[in-house]
Order: sequence, then structure tokens, then C-alpha cells
Amino acid sequence: MDLLRRNELIYGRLMPVDEPHLIERYNKALKAFGLKPTKLKKFEIDRTGFSPQIAKELDNQLYLDPNEVNRRFIILTPDQIDLPVVHTAFSNTGQLVYEFMSKNSRAIDALTIKDVIYGEIEDTVAKVESIEDLLSINQVEFRVLSAEDVLGKAAELGKLVDRLKLEPNAWRDDDMLKRMVELAKVTGDIRENALVPDQVIFRHNAFWTSHFGGIYIFIDKDMTTVIGDPTSPGFKRSRPWQVSYLSITDADRVFRFLASTGRLELPRASWIEQSGYLEHRAEMAIRGIIREVEPDRDLTEASLVWYQTWIQSHADIINREGTFPFLNAAKREIAQYGQIRLEDVPPPLRFLVVRAKPDHPDAWLTNRLISDFVRFDFVSRYVFNKQGFYKDYDSFTPQWRENVVVTLKNSYLKDKAAFREHLYGLTD
Repeated sequence: MDLLRRNELIYGRLMPVDEPHLIERYNKALKAFGLKPTKLKKFEIDRTGFSPQIAKELDNQLYLDPNEVNRRFIILTPDQIDLPVVHTAFSNTGQLVYEFMSKNSRAIDALTIKDVIYGEIEDTVAKVESIEDLLSINQVEFRVLSAEDVLGKAAELGKLVDRLKLEPNAWRDDDMLKRMVELAKVTGDIRENALVPDQVIFRHNAFWTSHFGGIYIFIDKDMTTVIGDPTSPGFKRSRPWQVSYLSITDADRVFRFLASTGRLELPRASWIEQSGYLEHRAEMAIRGIIREVEPDRDLTEASLVWYQTWIQSHADIINREGTFPFLNAAKREIAQYGQIRLEDVPPPLRFLVVRAKPDHPDAWLTNRLISDFVRFDFVSRYVFNKQGFYKDYDSFTPQWRENVVVTLKNSYLKDKAAFREHLYGLTD
């Protein structure tokens, strides 16, 4: 992974922590979790407070994610809200932390001036043993603590202030007044500084989880849909009147589900032609064939003329594989008729010519699922499915890893937002 790290394709844009008082606060949180304090003088953290350097020091990638459920978090600064999340078992962990920090920004701003915030994102299960455990997670609650107990002291001071206002003779209680002064020295004026988070309970919507080899859960008004390995414990055994189960290998049923629930943008000239989507898929398809035929081929300096020559000289292999000819035919059909008759297209190939509907709340998750059916498109895998990308990357030859890194640097990393908007129609 060193090549990925040097090019900020893994653990990129993390926040450095090198100030002694912040390291001390981080250690207080680690101790509260029953973990050894770090001896590092500098490390990096993501939005949740996860640090790859500390994970390596502890020899525990799950030090903030025991059992890969009830995720822990450590917040040193409100600036963490703009960081990525680089290690999680649930695809929506980053969004949940973002919502928590957004809804409670005043309290987080005030608390992190003097203290570290830490805790767990608690749900209804302590350990995931079957799909039913995943289905039981409807909402999560942020259990929030602080090392110096500023939160507890602010709550205590608030109660004493209420007592002072409501009880006519409370101002005569010298002990109470002294206690209020002591608490205020720690908390400051709680009338000005909101120290207690206002919202700690959040809805747990559609998500992907790494459990059981990767499970997708989509939630609609009258039905929840589970997509994954049918050998997973609990598959097709829970609430069949409320839960639909689809095998991740059943391209036809998965596609029909996504299309019927309005999650797909079907191939239309209105977006296909201006996005260059089919051209991108075609390029990725050719690269995939080259990797199979010549895995040690250096493509970092390959020109368009070189690709055209390679395609011509390997026409038999390309036609036999079928993806490239199909995309060319799809492009001609769209140019002529403005759309494609998907009923005539074999189910696995349908995923080549669709993307998630950009304005659907599940757009990112849907694009992630599409990438599982178009594995040769390593760019889409990297954008939406980093766990899948890193797993694929492990199987590449050293030269092919170099090819992949150079491609991502020259395309997606140049301007991520513009790239996502152009190719996938996403504006966030």
C-alpha cells in the first residue's frame, strides 16, 4: 500500500496531530476505552478520530471498531467534520458522524477548547451474528463523554441554575453557590456556551456493511431489501413479508430492483452523450483485457494511437470477451434512437450503461453496488467502493498497480468534485 499512500490514494487528507496537549487528550480517550496510550509524537486522524499510525502501533485495525459495530469516536477539534472516514465497517458511519457534528456544532466548538469528546455510536446490537442483527438497527445514539467530564459538570451546573431561578431561597445556600462557581471555572458561562449536545439520536438509513462478505440493505416505505451472499446466516429467514432477499450474483433481480425503485438513471442520450460515460466504460474494459493478456505492460505513457493499435491487433480477444463491442453498439443505438432497449440486453451487461440517479438519497450506495457488477472499472471502484478497490489492488502486479495509480492521479484526483459531476451527475 506504500504506492497508494505516497499518492494520497489511501489515508489521504487526514489531519496531523502533533501538539502535545492534543496528543494528551487523545491518550485520555484511549485510556477510557481501555487501550494503551500512544507513544507517538505525531499521527494522523480521520473524521471519527481513527489513526492508521496508532492502529499499527496497537497492532489493531479495529481499535475504534470492536466487533465492527457500535463504532467508537474521538473528537479533538471541530475541523474533523471536513475529513474523510478511512476505516469503517458501515458505509454510512461517515454520514452519521457528519450529522452529529453538524447538529451539535456549538457544543463541539465549546467543548473541544478545553477537552476531548469521545464515545460510541450505539445501536441495538452488541455483536452482529446474523442478518437479523443488521435489520434490527433502525437508529443509533451517540453516547458522548469527555475526559475532564465537562459535559457532566455543565449538566450539573444547568440544574443548579434552574434551582436558583425556581427556588425563592436558593440564593441563601452558600454551599450551592460555591459549587456553581467551581463548576463555572471549568465550563465557563453555559448561557453563552452550549456544552451539551442537542441531538444524539439519528436514523440509520440504507447502508453497506463488511459483515458476511459484504451486505447491502436498502430501505423503502413498505419493504426492506437485503442484497448479499445467500449463504450468509439468516438469509431469507427473517420477516419475508417485510424483507426481500436478493443474491449478489443474481444480476437480473438486482437490476430490476434498482430500476423499479427509481434508483437508476437509465441510458438516455440526454446524459450519456454529454458525460462520456460509455467512452469511460469502454476505456476501462480495454484496460481490463490488457491486464488479463499482459499484466506487466506499462501503460503509464501509452498514447491514444498505441491503444488503437493494440485494439486492432487483439480484435479476436476483444470480440470474444464482448464488453467493448457491446458498448460501441450501445453508443450507436443511443445516437440513433436516444435510448437503449434494456430488455434485449443480458442482465450483467445492463450495469455497464446505467448509473445511480444523482438526486436519489441512495445514489452513492447504488453506485457502489453497480461497481460490484463492473469490477474492471477500477476508477468507479475507487470513487464509490474503496474497500472493493483495495481488495482488487492486492491482486494486481506491481506494474499494473503503477498503471492504476497514474490513471487515478490523471483523472479523478485532479478535481474530484468536477469528475463526479461530469461522469456520475453528482454535485455533492
